[in-house]
Amino acid sequence: MTQAIQGDVVVPGNPVAKTKLFFKLYWHRGAPGQPTPPWVLRFAYGMWLVAFTFKVLGSSWDVSWHFKFIRDDFAPPHLINTVGTGIVIVLVMIHTYTGLGCDRRSLRLMQWGLGLFLIAAPLDVINHRINGLDLTSWSPTHLLLYFGTAVMLAGVIDGWVKLAEPGRLRTLVLTGLWAFFLENMFFPNEQQEYGILGLRAWERGAPEAEPSLLSFAAQQIGHPVDRAAVLHFTMPIPDWVYPLWGIGMSALVLLVVRRTVGQKWSATVVAGAYVAYRALIWPLLVVSTFPASAIPFYLVFVGFAVDLGARFGRTTPGRAALTGLLVTGLGYGALWLQAHLRPWLLGDAHTESAPPAAYWTALVVLLAVPALWWVGRRRVNGKEGHRLGA
Repeated sequence: MTQAIQGDVVVPGNPVAKTKLFFKLYWHRGAPGQPTPPWVLRFAYGMWLVAFTFKVLGSSWDVSWHFKFIRDDFAPPHLINTVGTGIVIVLVMIHTYTGLGCDRRSLRLMQWGLGLFLIAAPLDVINHRINGLDLTSWSPTHLLLYFGTAVMLAGVIDGWVKLAEPGRLRTLVLTGLWAFFLENMFFPNEQQEYGILGLRAWERGAPEAEPSLLSFAAQQIGHPVDRAAVLHFTMPIPDWVYPLWGIGMSALVLLVVRRTVGQKWSATVVAGAYVAYRALIWPLLVVSTFPASAIPFYLVFVGFAVDLGARFGRTTPGRAALTGLLVTGLGYGALWLQAHLRPWLLGDAHTESAPPAAYWTALVVLLAVPALWWVGRRRVNGKEGHRLGA
């Protein structure tokens, strides 16, 4: 491992030696906003990326696992996710005690996000003990887990934006953090993406779920293991939820990505990174005989629409309206094309290339995305103007 000299400090390249050096030099109590040496800032936020990598790998395997086996608190995906959570706990403790790598707002967001997550985790275990399988990713305890993670990530992004020096590294780390944020936001939609393939697999006589899981799910609703029971198990969410969340909410996140990263194609890159990750794990799941999902390729076009709107909209109202039109047209158009890939490419093969979607939600996205973006921009600009005036 190479070493670097920063000031009077020789910084080792080995992460273990680097950790020892940090605790030797900087482990003392301080208020948020303490001046942070550049190598400490890079090391801390690099560990944030490592932590969320573990969490994403665990959660990705977890959703596939739950479409095959009955839930187990100590299943391997949960253990991988727990490694990431453990790193997060240590990082928040370090930020809290030393005041390094954060300011007051970013630290509060990290703390509140971690607190919400740690409250939601045991509640989710209790929920499963009481209600049984509770497969849907849209349950209240699951949503609280996502919300806690989102608040935590917002704090990490806020801290990095404020403290990192402008340059390529700042942009790369920020892009990675936003990709994790998008993954966390989009995660509930995987219910339908895994569910539709699970349903089609059962219909063609090759169920992906173990018989014990299908039997357990059917017993929960007092039903034999038939199509109605499998439908309730795999696709319990209304068809309007998938496009509204996958296109509308993703567009709002990617609009903030575009504003904070500030590069020409940053929204497209973040959406593309997430889709590339989903495409990468797809064959790994298939080869290991775990259920796979439909992949949201249309999301790249949502990011592309956001970037086009930001590039060609000349005024804020015009940019909002143009972005709404582009997100709706390109997003729903790409989703419709993706849904038709199965009949065009595979004919009557009993599978799907996208979950069912209610396309009337396009009108909601067309109106809501520009309206919410316009309101958000006005509030942000108003606060900035107030600070400048003060």
